[in-house]
Parts: sequence; structure tokens; C-alpha cells
Amino acid sequence: MPDDTVRERGEEKDGWLARRLGWAVAEAPPERYRHQIRTDLLDETLKLANISAVTHFAVAVVIPVLFWDSASRVYLAGLFAVVTTIIGLTLYTNRLYRRIYADGVSEVGVARGCRISAGLALALGLTWATMPIMLFAPASDDQRLIIVATAAGLISDAYVVGPLLSVSFLFAVPLILGSFVGLARSGEGIALSIGVLLVVYAMFVLASVARMSRLSRERIHDRVRVEDQGQTIGLLLNEFEANTSDWLWETDELGQFQHVSARMAQALGRTEDDLHATSLATLLGGGAQADGQEGDGVAEILACLAAREPFRERLAAFAGSEGVRWLRLSGKPFQDRRGGFAGFRGVGSDVTASRAAEERIAYLATRDALTGLSNRAIFHEIAQAACREAGTPGGETASLLYLDLDGFKLVNDSAGHGAGDALLRQVADRIRAVTAAEPSAHGFRLGGDEFAILHRGSVAAAEAVAQSCVTVLGEPYAIDGVRAEIGVSVGLAHAPRDATDPECLLRKADLALYTAKDAGKGRWHAFDASLERRAQRHRELDAAMRPALENGEMALHYQPLVNLADGRVIGFEALLRWTRPGEGPVSPAETVPIAESTGFVIEIGRWALRKACAEAAGWPEALRVAVNISSIHFRLPGFVGEVEAALRATGLAPNLLEIEITETIFLGSTPHVIENLNRLRGLGVRIALDDFGTGFSSLSYLTQFPVDKIKIDRAFVRDLIHRRECLTVIEAIMVIARDLAIDVTVEGVETVQQAELLRLKRCNSAQGFLYSPARPARDIPDLIESIPHRVRHTGVRASAA
Repeated sequence: MPDDTVRERGEEKDGWLARRLGWAVAEAPPERYRHQIRTDLLDETLKLANISAVTHFAVAVVIPVLFWDSASRVYLAGLFAVVTTIIGLTLYTNRLYRRIYADGVSEVGVARGCRISAGLALALGLTWATMPIMLFAPASDDQRLIIVATAAGLISDAYVVGPLLSVSFLFAVPLILGSFVGLARSGEGIALSIGVLLVVYAMFVLASVARMSRLSRERIHDRVRVEDQGQTIGLLLNEFEANTSDWLWETDELGQFQHVSARMAQALGRTEDDLHATSLATLLGGGAQADGQEGDGVAEILACLAAREPFRERLAAFAGSEGVRWLRLSGKPFQDRRGGFAGFRGVGSDVTASRAAEERIAYLATRDALTGLSNRAIFHEIAQAACREAGTPGGETASLLYLDLDGFKLVNDSAGHGAGDALLRQVADRIRAVTAAEPSAHGFRLGGDEFAILHRGSVAAAEAVAQSCVTVLGEPYAIDGVRAEIGVSVGLAHAPRDATDPECLLRKADLALYTAKDAGKGRWHAFDASLERRAQRHRELDAAMRPALENGEMALHYQPLVNLADGRVIGFEALLRWTRPGEGPVSPAETVPIAESTGFVIEIGRWALRKACAEAAGWPEALRVAVNISSIHFRLPGFVGEVEAALRATGLAPNLLEIEITETIFLGSTPHVIENLNRLRGLGVRIALDDFGTGFSSLSYLTQFPVDKIKIDRAFVRDLIHRRECLTVIEAIMVIARDLAIDVTVEGVETVQQAELLRLKRCNSAQGFLYSPARPARDIPDLIESIPHRVRHTGVRASAA
């Protein structure tokens, strides 16, 4: 018979009984345990069958002797012969099974053994079932008592073969039925009553047998599972010690090592034999430990060993020939069979490399990777402690120096990020030199080209450090043999005078920093209350700017541009004016920087462009209108499209529009800048370079980029009469402009003498308070008429109106 068929039939039989005796049969074990459980059940049944065979043989001898004279001798002889034969077959097959499967039984062997056992049990049960039927009716009262007692005793034999439930039932059920039939055949009431009692007794026996069978299965299941888990644990432990960096250790009740691994000996720099002759307490408390190591837990481990308490993940430092080695130990006490303390078992590992890595990570977590200075994370921690200490009575003042490099972006963009990184490292070295000279100062890199120094001490000492930073960091740098020059602006704030927490201190130092930058860079500035008021003003105007544009609070005023030769008005420059309800005019010096910092200057530029074109289209004469456009707006790819749309919508001729830009637009110029310049010139729109001569002025701009006009900044006109060099610069600009066919307008003309001197130098045009401040659009007709008249007939006078 195929193995699969045999196995399936065996499982079907167990399943049939399980379905009908679910209350008594244990839950099905996992598949991998089933074969072993059935094997052990069969083995226990076969062992008990030998004892049962002796009992059945004795009964088979006694019954014929007792009933030889009162019953059929042929039946008694047959009963003895059949029972003896079955017993003989049972003993033979049992012995044969043991011999064949001495080295292990297969699933086929178990299935065959179960079938044979079931068959023999059924045959024996059927044989004994004939005894009450054949002997009870003709027997005397004493003999009937013997028959009932024998039947009851044989039924209880189901306990003996109980491990295999099928074997017990196949033996007991026929015997129960035969006994009841034998008693019922007599027709006597007492016999029938005895039969009912015998059946009740038999049901109890069968239920008990089923229960015992379940307990046997569970007991065997538990044993098999424990053995399997023990093998798995043993395998895993062997694999653990063979393939991991961890190792196992064990001591006896005296602390002497009973088990050590080669890895443990290697980690400790000892031999295994040496360790076996040593106790763990001696090893930890001896001279091998490394004293003074932060995180060393040897004392805690020794305390746990003395108290017989478990310990987990404790670090122990050992001084070895290769330096300090770090071990991580875990241990737990265990007991012997009598419940007494038997020693410690545990696991250990050499974590020297991982601890070094953790220390490196901890270092990097507080350091800037590029410069090696402390980073922003540790800055907040140290600044918090400094502010807290400064706030205590008698605490030292904590001063924050907020540093921002001037000109770093230009070096980084032009020379590349590699050069920029090298420059930042040199800056960090100089900051370290400054702080080294002042032990109470600590340097940080907060990110990008922003640095900070936290100083503890007097305000005067902190200001001296700030000046040192400006001086030292402003010295030239050598990057790959190339000279680089940058500067630094420093904002200074003090705790607790200006702030009591790091965030507020940093914010106020930032306000002071931007004040230093606005003042010309390359300097330091300390925070004062006016800076915060200015910052509040900045936030207030920023919030009010957008609704102001929508609500019509902003308007364009126009300042005339006058031909110096004849006094004619040749155009107007559109200038933004903002009048806030309840406050009055807001200076463009406040408005424009805020708008540029937030990007709202683009929206203002679009509005000014459309409005200036619309108003210029209605002027009485065809005069040019100049509109200031920020570099942010001009760099947009769609800027020329906005200009075209404004011209189409208003009907203004392109040659009457002049776009004023500043030189900053050429710094790091993008393809969009060149493209927009060329497209505007192609439309006929003029380009004017505003504030020429200041900032990043370069004469090369006049040859590289297409411009129609340059406007000389008012800074050269202010001291024109008293400083000869200002006139020399203007003369030089005029010579170059004439050769390049570029118009020149001079801004800030306020006196007749300035105007006359500029006219003699053949400047094209001028604008300033000498002629008129910026006026609303409604005053333009009057300005066009009155300015030439005043220039020709009454002399030029400054207009205060």
C-alpha cells in the first residue's frame, strides 16, 4: 500500500474519533509533531499490551475451569484457544515490531502497527463478548456473579490500552454490547437491571479512557515539543557562538567560570584555561579594569553578583595590551533542581569598535562637518545655559556675536563651491584664533556663511572680540594660490540686558547684524531698542503694503528731467509714493527695501509699469517716462511680455518708455538678463542705468550690456563745488558716454551753481529739487510749462514746493 494512502487512512481514523469525541480529544498538534506523537502513543500501548496479555491469559484459563461442568465444553475450549491465539499473536507482533523498528519507525510502520493493534483489540473484544452471551443464562447465581465481575474487569482493561483511543474502543465496545445482550437474554428483571448498570459503568470507563487518552497525547505532545525546542535552542546557541561576535559564559555557585568561549578569551586577552581557573568577580575586581573611564559599570556588575541579582547590558572597561577594551555583559542567576542558587549564566560581547563609533557620532553630532566648529544644535544648548546663568544674581553677562560674511557669495559663485568650502574652513580657523585669545569665548558655525561667538564676561570685552573679528576676518585669504578678499559684519546682543533666552538673543543679534550691513558692512553693531522698533515697523509696513496697493493708498509721482542746454522738460521719472491713512507719507527708503526682501516689489513693479504708461499716454506732449524696475523683477523670463502688454493696453509709444535698472542686475547675470535687454531694445524701449558710480560700478558694463542712458548718482553732485575729484569723475564719465553715444543724466541737482557747472561739462540732462520734487500726475502740464520759463527768465531757483 502506498505510504501516502496509509498515512491518510490513519489520519482519517483519528479524525473520525476526534469529530465524535471532541470534548475528550486534545487539539490537533502541529504537523511536524504528529508522527512522533502517534509513535509514542503506539509504543506506550504496546508496552502495556504485554501486561494485559498476561491478565487475559489468566482469565482464559480460569473461566473454563470454573464453568467446565455447567457449560458447553466445546465453547470453553474454543474460547481458551481463540483468546490464547490472540494473545500469542499480540506478543509476537509486539516483539516483531520492536525488532523491525529498533532504529526508528516510519510513518508507514506506525500506521501498520496501529492497524494491527486495532485488529487484535477488536478480535479480542469480540471473543470476550461471547462469554456473557453463552454462559450467563444457564449459570447459577454464583456463576452469574463471576461472569458479571469478569466482564466488568475486562471492560476496565480499556484503561491499559488507553493511550491509543481506537484500540481501547475497539476492544471495549464489543465487550460492553455482548455483556448487555447476555444479561438481557435471561429475561430476568434483575439481570436486565445489572445490564443497565454495567452499561453505565462501561460509559464511565470509556469516558475516563478518552480523557486519559487526551492526557497522554498532551503529555507526549509537551515532551516532544520540549525536546524539539531544546534541540533548536542548542543548535541556535552553537550557531550563535560560531557566527556572531557575542559569546556565552556561565559560572557555578562560587562564581567560578564553568563555560567560556574562545571569543571571550580573545576579547579579554586570556587563555580559556586561565579563565576556567578564575571567577567572574575576581576578573572584574582585579587589576585588569581601566579606571576612570566614563560609563564603566564594573562596580554595578559586582554589586549584582554579590546580591545574586540579574544585570543587563552593563559596560565594563578592561585595560589590555592594545588599549582599553569595552565589554558589554548581561547575566542572570539560575537554580539547580532543588531550587538552590547554582550560578550565573549570561552573554557578553566586545563593543570596543562600536563604542568608538558612538563617541565619533556624538562628536560629529555637536560639530560642523566642514569647519570643525561647534554646530547650531550645541549652540542652543550652550547658549541656554549661558542665558540661564546670566540671569542669576551676580551671573556673568552672556554676549552673542552674530557673524555674516560680506562678499562670500561672490567668491563662491565665481570660484566654485570647492573654493567656497576652503574659504569657510579658513574663516573657521581665524575664529578659533580669536576665541583662543579670549578663553571665555566659544565659536560656532550656524550654517552657510553665518557664524556665532558666545562670550561670557564684560560687555567691553565682548565688543573687543567683535572688533577683532572684523579686523582678523577682513584680512585677505589665499585659496589655491588665488587672493580672495571678503569682510564680515557682526551683530552684538547681550543677556540678560537684551534677552533672556537663546532664540530672543539670536533674533536681536540678527537685527544688529543687519544694521551693520546697512551701515556699509565690514563693521559691528550692538543691539539697541531702536532696532527692535525698526523691526516692528518693518513687520507692520510689510503687512500693510499689499492691502495698501489694492486700496489705492499708493500712487506715482513724477520728477522732471530737464535739458541742461535750454531748460526744456524732456521726460519724467515715476517715483512711488505711499500715503497711509492716519499716518501720512511713508518714505520710499522704508518701502522699497521691505518690498524687495519679500518679493512684493515685483507686484509693485507691474502696477507701476502699467500705471506710468497709462498716465504718460495722456500727457500734453510726447515726453519719456522712466520706470524703476528691481533686478528681481527684471530677471524674470516673462518681464518683456509684461512691458509689451502694458504698451498695447495704454497705446504708449515704446520709444517714450524708459526702464531704469541698477548695476546689481549684472552681478551673476543670467541668460534672461541679456535676453530681456536685447528684446527691450528691439521694441524701442530705452534702458537707463541708475545710480551709476556707486555700489559695484564697473565701466565694463557700458561695453558688455546695451544701455541708452546712465544716471550719475547724487553722491557726486552733493560735493561738486567743494571737491574737485567729484567733477573729475563726472568729466571722465562724460567722455566715455559721448564716445559710446550714451546719454547722461545727473541726479540730485539742487543749486544753480551745480547746474551751470554740469552744463559747461556738456551733461545732457539733470533732475533734482532745483527744478522740482516729484509731483502728482495732475501737475505735469504746469511743470512742462513753468520749468523752462523759470530757467530762461528768472534764473533757476530751488523749489521748496
